[in-house]
Amino acid sequence: MACLAQNPAMVAPDISSGNASCSVAVIMERVVLNSRWTSEKWEAKGVVRDASPPGAPYRVIVRNEQLTQLLFPGHVIRLRRDEAEGYYLNITSPTPKIFILWRVHDGIAQPEFLSVSYHEGARWTDGGENVDGVALPVELLPWIGEFVEQHYRPEPKKKGRYASNKDKGVGFHG
Repeated sequence: MACLAQNPAMVAPDISSGNASCSVAVIMERVVLNSRWTSEKWEAKGVVRDASPPGAPYRVIVRNEQLTQLLFPGHVIRLRRDEAEGYYLNITSPTPKIFILWRVHDGIAQPEFLSVSYHEGARWTDGGENVDGVALPVELLPWIGEFVEQHYRPEPKKKGRYASNKDKGVGFHG
């Protein structure tokens, strides 16, 4: 089966404008399972650039007996200064991702929030949410990279402090 999650015609957002958001559509996939515990499995499969307005209805892009893929347009990836370190960690990793928080409404898994921050994705997961990481389209790397370059400053390394006899730690008998 062809990978539907990548769009070779995807173009990066205009970096020169200082725009810190990018409109995308999310592909969600439902697979029918032959299990006594559950009848289906939902997961995010990818993102593609999309100019649809927020609230645009989803549409079916693949449907057969075992598999359904839905395209949810009208989502926006927003970059915020306070998440710059998380963006840096993501784009410098071996496999950069877009993190998608989704919830089931009326039997359909629907994406609710998107982020390219490792920190934000981890917070969502730690909070017990359904979160999938999908491949970050390479066309978005320069946009995120420029944002990181402008807004991320690593914390300076702290000098190591060595124990002295003034410390009242373990083994002090004073």
